[in-house]
Formats: sequence, C-alpha cells, structure tokens
Amino acid sequence: MRLQDQISEQIARVQSRLEAAAKRSGRSSKEITLVAVTKTVPFEQVLPFLQAGIGHIGENRVQEAGAKYRNPDGSKRVEAALHLIGPLQTNKAKKAAEFFDLIQTLDRMELAEDLDRHAKALGRQVPCLVEVKISTESTKHGLSPEKVVDFISEVQSRTALQVKGLMGIAPLTKAAEEARPYFAALRKLFEKTHLDILSMGMSSDFEVAIEEGSTMIRVGTALFGARA
Repeated sequence: MRLQDQISEQIARVQSRLEAAAKRSGRSSKEITLVAVTKTVPFEQVLPFLQAGIGHIGENRVQEAGAKYRNPDGSKRVEAALHLIGPLQTNKAKKAAEFFDLIQTLDRMELAEDLDRHAKALGRQVPCLVEVKISTESTKHGLSPEKVVDFISEVQSRTALQVKGLMGIAPLTKAAEEARPYFAALRKLFEKTHLDILSMGMSSDFEVAIEEGSTMIRVGTALFGARA
C-alpha cells in the first residue's frame, strides 16, 4: 500500500470514530474540528497528512512550531490553521500573537495583557481559548473553574483578543470512561459562557469528550503513532 493511502486510512479511522461518537450524542460530526497534534513530529512526516486533508495543526511549543511551519521570510509554510496547545510563557507572547491562528492556553491576566499589547502592535486580533484546570494533577495548567466567568469578562475588554471558548485536559486515566465526569463538568461551565468552542479530548479519550459536548479534539498518537 502506498504511504499516502496508508495515511488516508489513518485519518479515515479517526474520522470514523469521531462520527460514531457524534452520532451517539445526537450531533453532527460537522460540528467537531479535528486538530492534528504534531508535537515532535518532523515536517516531512506531517506534510502527507496535510496533503490528505488535515486542516488544523496543534503544537505545544512556540519555537518548535516556528521552526517547522515558518518560511525564512516569516510567513506561514502551510495553509492549515495553527493552534498553540501548550503552556505559553509571557516572553513568547509576541511570537505567539504573530504566528498562531488560535491560542488554546490563555490562563492568566498577565498573559492576556501581553498578548493584547503585541496583537495591537501587529494590527491583528488574536483568537484564544481559556484553559481551565479540570484535573487535580500538578502537571496540568489552567485557570480554576470558579474564576473562569469573571476572567472571560475582563479579557473581553482587551480589544485585540477574541475569547472563542474553553479548553481543558482530563487527568490521565486507565479507561477513557473515567474521564467523563471531568468533561461533563467543563461542558456545564462552557454552557454558562455562551461561547463557540469547547476543546477537550485527545487520542485516548476523544470519543467520550465528544459525547460530553466537545466541539474540538486534539489528536496526535491516533494519527502519527506513539512518540518516542
């Protein structure tokens, strides 16, 4: 089988699982965006996935994303929308505001102020998701749920930032079903915000996330295989 055919099959398998989960929850699969997480995956390995129709890419680090997807003149190397899905340090805010189509990890006012300032200087508006900490794991980032509504209200006064929704990462569990209460809690919070995007669910649990209302899933291993 040709490599391109294998890649098309891998995408089709993930899409089939996405569609089945959407159907179980009485939703259309068209409501759900698939973001291919390309952290540590070389550009040459990502390219055939883009050629097969992947339209959204997620990267964890600003520097890696720039090295992989930026031309020497600073322009984007790909047509796909670029998402920052890893923690963002304030000293990287300028590059992030300049380069990404969606920043999914806005979690503090200091970062909002820096992004807003850099975006204004660049003459653009930066779409963001507020990352919510729905896990008790110390390695997880995000704003505490009880602070989210007030935080969004304050961020929305920053004219160069567009708050589009929420993002959350469930704790690592042995079975995907164990993540359901975390996704359900984030969905309830999302419903209070009247925003458009709810980004939750990864390779190990995205079907449960979709059943609980996710509109955007972040999938790496199910597309590219396990990372070294």
